[in-house]
Amino acid sequence: MAAIVSQFVRPRGFWGLLAGWEMALRPSNRRRNAWAVDLLDVRPTDRVLEIGFGPGLAIRELSRRAHQGRVVGLDHSKEMLKQAGKRNARAVRAGLVDLRLGSAEQLPDFEEPFDRILAVNNMGMWPDPDRVLKDLRRITSSGGRIAIVSQPRGPGANAETTQRLGREAAERFRRAGFVDIRSETLALSPPVVCVLGKAG
Repeated sequence: MAAIVSQFVRPRGFWGLLAGWEMALRPSNRRRNAWAVDLLDVRPTDRVLEIGFGPGLAIRELSRRAHQGRVVGLDHSKEMLKQAGKRNARAVRAGLVDLRLGSAEQLPDFEEPFDRILAVNNMGMWPDPDRVLKDLRRITSSGGRIAIVSQPRGPGANAETTQRLGREAAERFRRAGFVDIRSETLALSPPVVCVLGKAG
């Protein structure tokens, strides 16, 4: 079981290929990603960063909205880089989408700040979420928005678990310097929480 779960954390090899397909085809994943992109209110000229883009579902939605801007994706899995690259091949060729191998813990140097930042089911993998959020605040443009989406997994995960994750994320946002913090919930099983904040 641990080996299977690890493939959804960092997909690799043949089983990672299958994990990516599962993530791309599962209706709940599609719904969760589209919902998160909607909440971010992406504008046509925005510069957008997604951390942990997986098979590239949200990248595709983000690039449709920021069609005069730029969408950068960062993921620590070579397999997900490959799958997301194929899924977004046209936008990559056009220079609208830039997919990179990397992680939230070691953000590369970006030439400009981002207007929107998204991470879906990713913060739970960060060894030091407070530090990462401070780093993300540093690369968010004034007035820019961030959305962190979490859906609890494992035995006993329920609505109460989701609420706790939301409260913890909101407090981390405050410590990182984000303002206008709010939470939204998507009625899946278990529920999904999206915590949004703004760079002052």
